[in-house]
Amino acid sequence: MFSNGQIIFGVLFFIAFAIIIGFTYRKDLKLHKRFYAGSVWVLIAFISFILFIVAIKFFLK
Repeated sequence: MFSNGQIIFGVLFFIAFAIIIGFTYRKDLKLHKRFYAGSVWVLIAFISFILFIVAIKFFLK
């Protein structure tokens, strides 16, 4: 399916990408804290809504 070279490239690309994303996130951490302060509540509301829909589907089955 994939050659050894393709697998090695994919793994190295993923590692490099993850490292670059990590450094970029840490560099912008102050901005994230300032501009996205209330985003946790949006995430909690979204997850709660999805769980509510699943619960309705489960109980009305």
